[in-house]
Amino acid sequence: MRILVTGGAGFIGSHLCKRLLSEGNEVLCLDNFFTGSKENIKDLLGNHNFEMIRHDICLPIFLEVDQIYNLACPASPIHYQYNPIKTMKASVIGSLNMLGLAKRVKARILQASTSEVYGDPAIHPQREYYWGNVNPNGLRSCYDEGKRAAESLFMDYHRQNKVDIRIIRIFNTYGPAMQINDGRVVSNFIVQALKNEDITIFGKGTQSRSFQYIDDLIEGMIRMMNNKVNFIGPVNLGNPNEFTILQLAEKTIGMTGSKSRLIYKDLPSDDPKQRCPEISLAREMLGWQPRIQLEQGLQKTIEYFKDKI
Repeated sequence: MRILVTGGAGFIGSHLCKRLLSEGNEVLCLDNFFTGSKENIKDLLGNHNFEMIRHDICLPIFLEVDQIYNLACPASPIHYQYNPIKTMKASVIGSLNMLGLAKRVKARILQASTSEVYGDPAIHPQREYYWGNVNPNGLRSCYDEGKRAAESLFMDYHRQNKVDIRIIRIFNTYGPAMQINDGRVVSNFIVQALKNEDITIFGKGTQSRSFQYIDDLIEGMIRMMNNKVNFIGPVNLGNPNEFTILQLAEKTIGMTGSKSRLIYKDLPSDDPKQRCPEISLAREMLGWQPRIQLEQGLQKTIEYFKDKI
């Protein structure tokens, strides 16, 4: 197939491009390099089935494709709060442009939504039927509400225009190709530990997260895109094993042999206290569940960052 990956030079997008190419597809990678990196895709540039297009999805584009994975949007707090208006545009205007493309060429389109649509959840773990507890005008709203609006657009294009859609909600994901300065907790802790710098804990470190290795996510994305039962979602893709931030920091220090100390800072605004997926729907409809647990995935990610620092 001929497949478009928006945000294809980013952390998740570059892994997805490699997997799709390995399965014999022709891949168009679209990215404006706001958070994506040419380094992530440099090994693909010599592949005759790979094409790189420098483009911003806030502008229309005309292509002929069979499938679209819509990943383009800053995803870490540092990046999406840097230009919140641009972040909202990427989710809303970008989705409109990609949905319009899918409608024109009758392509199937998958939206990479996020666990952030649940906000600071009042139920735990989070199931797909939960509508969330989201602040509509906080510092994180550009991302949270942008992704919620994108889901609405996808559903309306499906109901009104019969566009063939899929929606996934991605929980915390980590692995090689993360940026050193992306502000996500796994990469922050690993980089600080490898440099023997103080490790920053926000709040008391009792807030919990689940951590999904990138290979598991890519498998779930491809299964969702190609499922034969016309299951459109939304569906949670994440690892249901839950850890506190403090546990993650201690595990990272132990695995790196670091001399880092833990320091504590105030919790950021609207930071969720708990985040953990309920994945029974993914198990039932996709036959999917994560295979790589935290210690194994952390080891691979630590080895990656050792070569970057």
